Amino acid sequence: MGPRLLYSLIIGAAILASLVLRVWDPTPVARLRALVFDSYQRLAPLQYDPALPVRIVDIDEESLKRIGQWPWPRTILSELLAKLRDAGAATIGFDIVFPEPDRMSPANAVKFWPQSDQLSQLRTELDELPSNDQIFAKAIGTAPVVMGFIASPMNQGALPETKSGISYGGDDPRLFAPHYPGATSSLADLQNAAIGTGALNWVPEYDQIIRRMPIVVTLDETLYPSFAAELLRVAQGASTYVVKSSGASGEKAFGEQTGIVKVRVGDFEIPTDANGQMWLHFSPQTRDRYLPAWKVLNGELGAEELGGRIVLVGTSAAGLLDLRATPLEASVPGVELHAQAVEQIIRGNYLMRPDFATPAELLYILVLGLLIAVLIYRAGALGSAVLGALAVGFVIWLSWHAFNSWGWLVDPVYPTIALTAIYLTGSSFVFLRTERERNRVRHAFSHYMAPALVEKLAEEPGRLKLGGETRDMTLLFSDVRGFTTLSEGLDAEELTRFLNELFTPLSNIILDEQGTIDKFMGDALMAFWNAPLNDPEHPNHACAAARRMVDEMAVLNDRWEKAAKAAGRPFKPVKLGIGLNTGLCCVGNLGSETRFDYSVIGDNVNIASRLEGQSKTYDLVVIAGEETAARATNFAFLELDLLKVKGKTEATRIFALLGDDKFLQSDTFKTLSAKHQEFLSKYRAMDWDGAETLLRECEAIGVQNLSGLYTLYRDRIAAFRSTPPPENWDGTAEATSK
Repeated sequence: MGPRLLYSLIIGAAILASLVLRVWDPTPVARLRALVFDSYQRLAPLQYDPALPVRIVDIDEESLKRIGQWPWPRTILSELLAKLRDAGAATIGFDIVFPEPDRMSPANAVKFWPQSDQLSQLRTELDELPSNDQIFAKAIGTAPVVMGFIASPMNQGALPETKSGISYGGDDPRLFAPHYPGATSSLADLQNAAIGTGALNWVPEYDQIIRRMPIVVTLDETLYPSFAAELLRVAQGASTYVVKSSGASGEKAFGEQTGIVKVRVGDFEIPTDANGQMWLHFSPQTRDRYLPAWKVLNGELGAEELGGRIVLVGTSAAGLLDLRATPLEASVPGVELHAQAVEQIIRGNYLMRPDFATPAELLYILVLGLLIAVLIYRAGALGSAVLGALAVGFVIWLSWHAFNSWGWLVDPVYPTIALTAIYLTGSSFVFLRTERERNRVRHAFSHYMAPALVEKLAEEPGRLKLGGETRDMTLLFSDVRGFTTLSEGLDAEELTRFLNELFTPLSNIILDEQGTIDKFMGDALMAFWNAPLNDPEHPNHACAAARRMVDEMAVLNDRWEKAAKAAGRPFKPVKLGIGLNTGLCCVGNLGSETRFDYSVIGDNVNIASRLEGQSKTYDLVVIAGEETAARATNFAFLELDLLKVKGKTEATRIFALLGDDKFLQSDTFKTLSAKHQEFLSKYRAMDWDGAETLLRECEAIGVQNLSGLYTLYRDRIAAFRSTPPPENWDGTAEATSK
């Protein structure tokens, strides 16, 4: 077979594979495309229009402070609903589900009262009073209320009552809409009283970022509208949805199953993807959308702010955990997503992926791929590289222009990947670069994996499969303090150079102390010991690595200070926070069947991460868990606190790693340790005078880096003098941050 024919077969196979893969749309490419579209939204977010008739009545932190903790008695919600109704709200939607009776109803509350003859008559009278739920249901019946439900993957009893009709043309939309066997919905009396009901769900994506919102969902065999769509229907006084699906059942177009195209709600026609989901074009989060619930309840807000508007009742309080991530924001109240969906439908400013997008992308790959292949063979790699770069640049510009001008989602990722792959395939054949590429890949992987793991995999290839094992391990988390402020003064190249200069010596220390680097997370580093190879001394090795990292930071800061002075710019020392913890973890190849990482998970991993975060609170560099301190016998540890970290219900003793064996044996440390332990005993016994006396004695010993710790305790004692802790207090402190 001649080289030209072989080249034609290879490049033809590459182009065909590119087209087939585009139709298949592999998950990694789809994820990368989603990230590109996210970046477009950040570059050109939709601007909020305060004239839009949508407002959120917010059960915010101030409302909880003024009215009481959640859940509120439903009599208060009834009062809130009456205020909104009297103010002339066009629709009132609750982004809250009420699946259980109100515990604060009179008949329910008396169950917690003590039994006595004196209260028996009062119990009888209270049993005859209407429940809070009956009062709430009556209030709902007097207003245009939409109740939300949460579609569930489990069959959880009766489905919510439908309040509208749904007709369709073409394919049955139930074949395509997100399907759920059951739902969690409000009490039947509350549902029956409402004029509308809609799904509060969003379909999770791989990274839990919300990019689309379902307009219709299927529960069992019944089609239901979304919460946002139902708000619009009720506001318009419409009775029916019209779902438009393309083609007849089973029809295919360009290799893709046809599905839902549009959903009509009254005067609004909403374009959707095949699964009946609407792409959301987000606007930045703004408080202009929000009206505090307490102001509505006390009458400060009335018809001027609420009249004729679609009102959503929800919460922005962080403690109620209704927070979601969007392409623009890391944390947005869930109710705002529904509000933005309603706003987008009203203004008609949609994001959509046109029907012709995939065929156009396939044609572009085919034509440009053939041109690049011919140019490689006839003119060499340089000329084809210029054409490829122009082709890639054009598709990126076109994708951005389509988004910014028409709201079209045109994929720049796969054409770029496909054309690059075709170019590399042709260049490799012409210039016989196969072996060189293989060596490059091998070299690249040596940077991503710990040397011990590389050797282990070389000896046992069968380890490259899913699975894990439970092992006793020591975890290390390290993070740069104040990295956000530090990075603001650096451009991308300087920031990259800084991180490389930081992580290179720290990584070498960890590997030198027999550790395995799990991952780098921006300015943070995670490592572990005793896997994949056994290390009986892993607590000592991890502590040795932590101490060496502290020493290395002094060397690095000295170098950076000299460089800053030479450049005539100010210098701020870079500080690390390090958390250590020892215990049982699950370690192994974690991920999917085709993409996985050798990593570690478990409760002890989370604790190590939390301890690293507490280094800032206690103004210390290295904080370790109790198990690490007990087993790393070659190091000097000082007990810091009895701390309940975020996400844990039980407190744990935490320790500061102050030095090595030499410091452990020193008279200074022995004196400090004894005095400090006596101080903690006085503190936990609530002997504030004795604790302060010992605190001053500890400070007088003069061990560096403990001033912040003792300042923290001095502030605590002052606070406890003013507001004493409960009598059964054991000295436990609760972390306020991660």
